[in-house]
Amino acid sequence: MIEQACVMRDRVVMITGASSGIGAAAARLFAEHGAAVVLTARRGEQLAAVTEEIEAKGGRAAYVTADVRSGEEVGRVVQTAVDRFGRLDAAFNNAGHATLGTELHEMRDSDYDTVMDVNVRGVWNCMRHQIRAMLGTGGGTIVNTASVAGLIATGVGAPYVAAKHAVIGLTKAAAASYGDRGIRVNALAVGSTLTEMMESVVEQLPGVEQAFFARAVQKRFAAPVEVAQAALWLCSDASSFVTGATVPVDGGTLAV
Repeated sequence: MIEQACVMRDRVVMITGASSGIGAAAARLFAEHGAAVVLTARRGEQLAAVTEEIEAKGGRAAYVTADVRSGEEVGRVVQTAVDRFGRLDAAFNNAGHATLGTELHEMRDSDYDTVMDVNVRGVWNCMRHQIRAMLGTGGGTIVNTASVAGLIATGVGAPYVAAKHAVIGLTKAAAASYGDRGIRVNALAVGSTLTEMMESVVEQLPGVEQAFFARAVQKRFAAPVEVAQAALWLCSDASSFVTGATVPVDGGTLAV
């Protein structure tokens, strides 16, 4: 029954940060469940590869190289979804940028600016254009990638903690504003996930896994597809009475 409710057939989904990691896993998963996917990120070559992989399996996909920090570029992605597939039904705003544990007093202005622009302005830009498109067709669903750092202070940099708290705030505000117009908005509080970025951190800092696992009940990294499955559920009719929520996908980090 749940599997059937998660079917996304004939729906059009925009996914940001889709060139690798959680975003690429989500692109494949949504396409497997029948959605037409419009992918965006800054790395065009990787986007093209993911799109070609989906199409080779019979899926429907398109990609637009864009930076979520630019409202104009985000608008172009949304317009591509409408022009190519006729509408926009759902969005997974997954693009993000993280900092490691540099102490606040040693951070540069540019560190703060980049983290806030990608994580907060990026979600802001995406939701503005996505909601405008969804209002024109009777509603839709949006999922924003936050983090456990959006609910607790973790070992990552202070600007990242602040940015993910802001993502959750934007999610709640949008859910409250548009719930009576058919738009649901939720966030994922994502824990440590084995993406390309995380693999690089582990290579540079041997043994750092233990720091990431210290609070988690499940002492392991998530696979990107495990996070993508939660996004699929929130974008589907299986979660039809869920909005304004922050759903942990964190191996139990927030449970203790």
